[in-house]
Amino acid sequence: MLVASIKTGFKKGLETTWLLAKVIVPVYFVITILKYTPVIDWIAYVFSPLMAIFNLPGEAAIILVLGNVLNLYAAVGAITAVSLAPMEITTIALMLSFSHSLFVETAVTKKLGVSSVKVVLIRLGLALASGIIMGRLGGLV
Repeated sequence: MLVASIKTGFKKGLETTWLLAKVIVPVYFVITILKYTPVIDWIAYVFSPLMAIFNLPGEAAIILVLGNVLNLYAAVGAITAVSLAPMEITTIALMLSFSHSLFVETAVTKKLGVSSVKVVLIRLGLALASGIIMGRLGGLV
């Protein structure tokens, strides 16, 4: 019985690792490759004023978009490819804890009978508020 449980756990662990790797690894490579092109610098330049509200660099916009549009694993892949300070990573993590996977999770809440507009506004509002607060706290550290 113990051996069977270990085998099952090991198999499920490998399946989960494979599932996550299929998202994280490609995103990591794409972002890493883009770092050697003008694309990342252009995105950073365009989004720097907006990201400054959260005391984040412009590149953080890529991570936030991936986390909100796709999922947290895509954001993890991108965050590992970009050089960020620990406080910046904490700010992004807190923001995405409120607003990750917006399309999928909004569809789920809609099926439960909850207003999609309210859900998106609340989740984005909490993400923005937490990002502003953490950005201000990070500026004090």
